[in-house]
Amino acid sequence: DSTDAIVPLENIQNRILVLRGQRVLLDRDLADLYGVSTKQLNQQIKRNPRKFPSDFMFELTVEEKTEVVTKCDRLRSLKFSATLPRAFTEHGAIQAA
Repeated sequence: DSTDAIVPLENIQNRILVLRGQRVLLDRDLADLYGVSTKQLNQQIKRNPRKFPSDFMFELTVEEKTEVVTKCDRLRSLKFSATLPRAFTEHGAIQAA
């Protein structure tokens, strides 16, 4: 059903963060929008690293992770994650599709 693929714009806008001067979606939010687990998304990224240059995707630093956890209540669970989240620019989000 093609209507399952429609995501309300506000569902995306509420997830956009500005990091390193770029508007990005974190891997967990992108995976949620695409209906896959974060683990599945990141496995695909690892299998296709050439498709995701640094202007498409980057890994957050420890400081950036701490900042997003502090500022965004919905990201509190990241505080306990041993891995650093990835951030996808608009081009990276499209490439991940």
